[in-house]
Amino acid sequence: MNTYARFPLTLVRGDGARVWDDDGRSYLDFISGIAVNTLGHAHPQMTAALAAQAATMLHCSNLFHIPKQQQLAERLTRLSGLDGVFFCNSGAEANEGAIKLARKYFYDRGLPGRTIITATQSFHGRLLATLSATGQEKVKTGFDPLPAGFAHVPLNDMAALKQAVNSDTAAILLEPLQGEGGVNIADAGYLKELRQLCDARGLLLILDEVQTGIGRCGSMFAFEQAGIAPDILTLAKGLGGGVAIGAMLATEQVAASFGPGAHGSTFGGNPLACTAALTVLDVMESEQLLENVRQRGAQLRRGLQALANRHAVIREVRGLGLLVGAELSIDAAPLIADARAEGLLILMAGPRVLRFLPPLNITADEVDAALAIVDVILRKL
Repeated sequence: MNTYARFPLTLVRGDGARVWDDDGRSYLDFISGIAVNTLGHAHPQMTAALAAQAATMLHCSNLFHIPKQQQLAERLTRLSGLDGVFFCNSGAEANEGAIKLARKYFYDRGLPGRTIITATQSFHGRLLATLSATGQEKVKTGFDPLPAGFAHVPLNDMAALKQAVNSDTAAILLEPLQGEGGVNIADAGYLKELRQLCDARGLLLILDEVQTGIGRCGSMFAFEQAGIAPDILTLAKGLGGGVAIGAMLATEQVAASFGPGAHGSTFGGNPLACTAALTVLDVMESEQLLENVRQRGAQLRRGLQALANRHAVIREVRGLGLLVGAELSIDAAPLIADARAEGLLILMAGPRVLRFLPPLNITADEVDAALAIVDVILRKL
């Protein structure tokens, strides 16, 4: 169906941070499948691991124990400090599961029908409940009636959040950094106060790290940089390095509300997807990719700020790690097309923000090459 406004480009091959179209032309890939291709394209360790798993078992129903799934669950709980994992196939499914779990948690305590507060400009997925949770009206048009039970307040506005909390509130659902909404960062102080508010009022804190998690922001999870921990955490995108997988994690007390039959997924946590995720985590550790993300992210932000000093069209540079945005004074779409013509693939994050999402193993030379292309297209304005 015609659900995508596709770029006029057909990609047929990738290697590292480069992709090639069907005419043989190469491009620097600073989209990474929208923050998915954590290790870039055709990483040899990923290729070998997937081939070996495909020769052993692709899929096994969750009616049975799945060793790779258990290994991945142990790895993720150890890294996050949370206690239980539900595996699914996407970020939208992970967030849908988080919403269900939060409501079930309060239902089990005799408090059904509770509401969830999210942020304006947020994006939590395109399922009906996650659409309702999303704080952008443009994605909701035509899908009424949406599920009730959500309220929205501006990001980093603690006064508005406190005013929105009432006796019916169950949880706060937040992205530590809004990717789709414009590369807007939740301040560390705001997140700490938010954690304190949830503790004081008996609310659950749900952090949507579908785009920010698995090293994208320079730590395994973005919440670590604020010195807090959520009650429920959602992951997807970069977790599988290109293979579809999502995960919803929770503390032991909260996870206990999901018993047999409460939730499920046919494909969630299958052997192939879990092999991909375990390989991503292995390579991130062996190649010290978190340090690379921090260094290359700082390099990218410095370079964009230097361009902002020369080109007034860039109003602000912001981001964490390798999730970086450059806010413009003009519409971003023409510059996206100009960059593509020069051999660089980037995205928008709202109408006036250029979004940069290179693979986590991007090199310093590749960052410099991308910045040079951005300079070229800005000089043409």
